[in-house]
Amino acid sequence: MATETGVVTKVGTGTAYVRTTKTSACKSCAAREGCHTLGGGKEMEVEAINMAGAKMGDQVIIRFETSSLVKASFLIYVFPILGMMAGAVIGQEMRPDSSLSVTLGFTFFFLAFLVARFLGNRLSRKNEYRAKIVRIKRHGPKGRGAGDARDISAGLERQIS
Repeated sequence: MATETGVVTKVGTGTAYVRTTKTSACKSCAAREGCHTLGGGKEMEVEAINMAGAKMGDQVIIRFETSSLVKASFLIYVFPILGMMAGAVIGQEMRPDSSLSVTLGFTFFFLAFLVARFLGNRLSRKNEYRAKIVRIKRHGPKGRGAGDARDISAGLERQIS
């Protein structure tokens, strides 16, 4: 089970947006479609299921299921390579002395990549592949309004540093 700490910047119906720092686990996460990089840097905003009832400004712990990360990693990294190998073998069996194996290998690779992308987008909508707020680490300041998200993110930067 992978966990991250962040600060709630917006609260919606059943979900909350949590500002956190981008890690290497983000590359293989099926829920990465629900995350948005802010300003192209290491800061991210993750849409998470608000199981803990967090409010804006709260410092929270979000959880990702590691089994979901493993499945997503296989889908992203291994499946296209298996497709390429299958295409190359089929091309070699059809015409051993031609470049058909290379052509089919790359064709199958790109088709497998498109299938992986389609399946990844579908998986990201399932709750088991989405981040969840599991605990409120520290309650935020009282009386903050929606316009105070910059103050909250500045506090997060000081906490992370």
